[in-house]
Amino acid sequence: MSEPLWQWHDLIAATQGQPDGAPAAPIAGFSIDTRSLAPGEVFVALKDSRDGHAFVPAAFKAGAAAAVVARSYAPSPAVGTLLRVDDPLRALESIGRAARTRGNARIVAITGSVGKTGTKEMLRHSLALVGPTHAAEKSYNNHWGVPLTLARMPPDCAFGVFEIGMNHAGEITPLVGLVRPHVAVITTVEPVHLGYFDSVEAIAAAKAEIFSGLVPGGTAVLPRDNPHYPLLLARARAVGAGMLTFGYDEEADFRALQVDLGAKGSSVIAGYGSQRFPYRLGAPGEHYVKNSLAVLATLTAVGADVMRCLPALGRVSAPPGRGARTLLDAPGGQILLIDESYNANPASMRAALATMGSIPREEFPRRVAVLGDMLELGEASADLHRALTEAIEAAGIDLVVACGPMMRLLLDDLAPERRVWGATSAELEAALLGVVEAGDVVMIKGSLGTRMAPLVAAMLGRFGPGRPGG
Repeated sequence: MSEPLWQWHDLIAATQGQPDGAPAAPIAGFSIDTRSLAPGEVFVALKDSRDGHAFVPAAFKAGAAAAVVARSYAPSPAVGTLLRVDDPLRALESIGRAARTRGNARIVAITGSVGKTGTKEMLRHSLALVGPTHAAEKSYNNHWGVPLTLARMPPDCAFGVFEIGMNHAGEITPLVGLVRPHVAVITTVEPVHLGYFDSVEAIAAAKAEIFSGLVPGGTAVLPRDNPHYPLLLARARAVGAGMLTFGYDEEADFRALQVDLGAKGSSVIAGYGSQRFPYRLGAPGEHYVKNSLAVLATLTAVGADVMRCLPALGRVSAPPGRGARTLLDAPGGQILLIDESYNANPASMRAALATMGSIPREEFPRRVAVLGDMLELGEASADLHRALTEAIEAAGIDLVVACGPMMRLLLDDLAPERRVWGATSAELEAALLGVVEAGDVVMIKGSLGTRMAPLVAAMLGRFGPGRPGG
């Protein structure tokens, strides 16, 4: 039987909470969602869009070992062991802070306008080849996701990999203060969340907050190709960070020397000084190539054997919502569905279109891009949407099926036979299912608020992987 993740007395000490009883079962982890809670986990009753205290009885019914609740919580007779605290979120942060100090793991924190999750996954798989590795699930990179991921970190792991996200200035600083990484990675700086910033330079400054949490002697991993590299470099130097850079630039420490982009992945030879690293990437797209260079730099910074880690990169695939591919059976042949529905911004939209354009027409003759509005772009939104025309033409997109007022501006530049529009994704569903056919590659992408994921579900429901469509 594996060791408990936490001892009850250690949680009491970390939170300065008041216990009501003690758990009967060993503590196996933490959860903030009763729908995914596993037996033995501690349920933390956070207040967000809904008050987690309402779900405490359901947590115990699902097998929770205990629940962290506000001191004022009045339990029903059916609940079990409680740990009463002033604020459950602050308590979760305290548990995360304690988790960070009780082990000796080398810690990596990743931020960037795009590429955080893909880079985190590449690092997670790579580091797992050389030592026990803990990493965030999905995109747990916000004010509750980061402390939750820390709280779940086993004390004996060798490496920890954390995503840190932000929409506004000042959001990264407290999160990286919890994580206290040995290595801080910035994947790139792009016009994302521009509605909340005066300029892309201001976004770069907000991303550079990640250096504030570096442990003494820590290393910054920076995108050498990015226009805002000088600002990032200055901010990293200001905290005394060591430096490694990546990219195509001749001055980059980890540099792509040879790249063969393919529809199903890429072959890369990277250079670092006199060293050469040949490897295969399982996920397609040039954005994965660039992020893999950041991975090599990070592996070096944490002291891992890069050559031992390289095989993991060939096993990495794009996750659901971020480029996952599914073959669907349609009358007369197959449809390739590319699920990019999780989110969108100008940089990730261009990358997704370019990757779609690399798929051979001999396999899938027609390219159908299903696009939803890119949100949070402020006054630049209209121009940034119209500017996608160049990427659409470069990728050879045959048909654009789009929704939202901003995407309508983009469609104005396309011939009528190349466009289908709906006000919302719900309105678009019937039209999409009516135009797709065997031989199509269909890529679905838009900001989370445009609700593109239901269109992916509609495609799967109509055709379904491995069964003929009706």
